[in-house]
Amino acid sequence: MTAMNKPDQLPHANKLDQLRQMTTVVADTGDLDAIKAYAPVDATTNPSLLLKAASLPGYEPLVQDALAAAAKTSSDAESRRLQASERLAVAVGCEILQHIPGRVSTEVSARVSFDRDAIVEAARRIIALYADAGVGPERVLIKTASTWAGIEAARLLEREGIQCNLTLLFGFAQAVACADAGVTLISPFVGRIFDWYKAKTGRDSFPPLEDPGVQSVTRIFNYYKTHGYDTIVMGASFRNAGQVTALAGCDRLTISPQLLAELEADDGPLERILDADAPGEADAQRVLDEAEFLWQMNEDAMATDKLSEGIRNFYADEQRLIEKLAALE
Repeated sequence: MTAMNKPDQLPHANKLDQLRQMTTVVADTGDLDAIKAYAPVDATTNPSLLLKAASLPGYEPLVQDALAAAAKTSSDAESRRLQASERLAVAVGCEILQHIPGRVSTEVSARVSFDRDAIVEAARRIIALYADAGVGPERVLIKTASTWAGIEAARLLEREGIQCNLTLLFGFAQAVACADAGVTLISPFVGRIFDWYKAKTGRDSFPPLEDPGVQSVTRIFNYYKTHGYDTIVMGASFRNAGQVTALAGCDRLTISPQLLAELEADDGPLERILDADAPGEADAQRVLDEAEFLWQMNEDAMATDKLSEGIRNFYADEQRLIEKLAALE
């Protein structure tokens, strides 16, 4: 399933530097110290990362500012805390943007993952908050789950000039629908696919090129490049460095600080595995309507399981963040 090409190496560079010659490196963290240390082009956040960031001393003023701003707009406690969490996400995004040249991804509430209109409204609010802070839409990606509603919301938002990052992407049907919708970027989750197959097969590991998560991203990459889609493929959620290096050449990879450090410490050679100019074997081009999309998701137990689990987990972390904000009021 992979396109093996001539090695594309820097003989005297570490693997992270070599990877940067083939792939745009994105930091999967809201920790400013990590972002400063590894100098990624872009950065991405999600409710879990925001919950961690809210506990860091450096973000305490942002938390207080978000609470104060929300208090001026609503007397209802629940509404006020929801607004505060949204404002905090934008404030963290603004801080991150001071240290990267590219874009930051900011996620809408997982609670609205199945409501197209609510996703659109939330995205517009987030973009407006960024605009109030002097940040244009060209520096922001709106993240939402790759449900049918999320993909259709992204179709509308992209037409308005609001670029989107479709996350919690596990199945090929999701990738096909995102490409048809003209989504700017998708985040297929390598590590969580690996987790599912590990649990189902009882295997603790797979050779990198046989890893189910790696194979899923490779299949998507080859489909997009063969059929000329502009949607960016950004592999995400890695469990080990081998998964990262097995996708060298992918458009983008969002990598945790721990794995960035591991790659930086490794001076071995790194081969290009994926090549947009010479993609490997690809599926036939197709367009899915809602019924076919839902059927294919139903037939893909892994994608259905992990999408639902991911939305539940993100929502749980949103609620923990809201509880933390409530305690600080």
